[in-house]
Amino acid sequence: MAADTIVAISTALGVGAISIIRLSGDEALPIVSRLTGKDLTKAEGYTIHYGTIRENDEPVDEVLISVFHGPRSYTGEDMAEINCHGGIFITRKVLSLCIAAGARLARRGEFTERAFLNGRMDLAQAEGVNDLIFAQDRVNARSAMHSLKGSVTKLIDPLVDEIVQILAHIEVNIDYPEYEDVHQLTDEEILPAAYKWLGEIDTIIEKAQQAVLIRSGIDTVILGKPNVGKSSLLNALLEEDKAIVTDIAGTTRDLVEGSVRLGNVTLNLIDTAGIHEAGDKIEKMGIERSLQALEKAELVLLVLDSSSGVTAEDQRLLDLTEGRNRIILYNKKDQVELPDTIAISAKEKDLDALVKAIEEKYDSEIHAANEDTLNNERQIGLAIQAKRAMQDVIRSLEAGLELDLVTLDLQAAHNALKEITGEATREGLLDEIFSRFCLGK
Repeated sequence: MAADTIVAISTALGVGAISIIRLSGDEALPIVSRLTGKDLTKAEGYTIHYGTIRENDEPVDEVLISVFHGPRSYTGEDMAEINCHGGIFITRKVLSLCIAAGARLARRGEFTERAFLNGRMDLAQAEGVNDLIFAQDRVNARSAMHSLKGSVTKLIDPLVDEIVQILAHIEVNIDYPEYEDVHQLTDEEILPAAYKWLGEIDTIIEKAQQAVLIRSGIDTVILGKPNVGKSSLLNALLEEDKAIVTDIAGTTRDLVEGSVRLGNVTLNLIDTAGIHEAGDKIEKMGIERSLQALEKAELVLLVLDSSSGVTAEDQRLLDLTEGRNRIILYNKKDQVELPDTIAISAKEKDLDALVKAIEEKYDSEIHAANEDTLNNERQIGLAIQAKRAMQDVIRSLEAGLELDLVTLDLQAAHNALKEITGEATREGLLDEIFSRFCLGK
């Protein structure tokens, strides 16, 4: 249990019907008891009580107070949630009275951090809480909910158990060398188990990387010669006039960005300046930025004009993007629709062919995003650390090194996996993770 009691506003601060102020810690219930004049310290958990918050015997607000007793609460500590009338003044007033009564303003994510520290959830589940709050589509919300229910732990635990089994085989040989032939043990037991483990974590990492691409969005550059309809395509995708559209070539001179959900895929879009032989310095700078954005892009939407055929400028862009992950679009199908092409009309907002092409291209990634996987770069990075440690194990075994030396790399793989769920943590890791949370969570 933490020594102090924390408090924070758990709802968005603004004008609304209700605001919630959350307290957690040994003094949570005594504080609300003093503020309302009602003894809630012995009230049953999971009950709601009517009361009036007072300051110097003057009523401040009529409230409902939810009571939770540790360890069966969100944080594992005694908790109270004050449901007061919404509005910035009243909400802040009730918060200030709680602080004056002895509570401390919580840090970002401190309620969930206490839930982790008190064993109410593991670190991957805690990250799922934050992911659920910030989810902007069904795929991310589903993934976060599964993570909150322990899906990441269920993925990792079998890998941890297999490492423990390999270590057990080695330890038995170290402690009782007369009972096992070292070479036979390595070839028949340890190496096959290590290779099997490596295949399993490879599958997990691959699926996770595919899923993260869909969940976080694909960095996408819209590329094409001037006046081909790039900005019209961006506006049609975003359903707003974010980019200037004119008949004058070279209108877009800087990068214009936005995100859009197309079917089951999110695109983080960048509309670029038309790439051609520029006439002035500013336009040249815009084209240089376009080329820089192209280098970082995970997907290129190359827009051609179906009404004019493939020009020399188009061919240059086709050559420039050869070998890259790209979709070639033929715009202006309202004028001319070419057969056997991905034909669209940005002007008419006819983009069905583009949506279909994207979903077909990312079919395996979409399936991965709907499965239980690791959920972020931290978790994937630690899985890769564990994989590399196991690769070192295999190299050492194949080189005939002493088994007790091999255990160091096995332990490193074990610790990396344990760090995913927070059972092994580096100094400063918790502060780094929970600082991303909002206040009151």
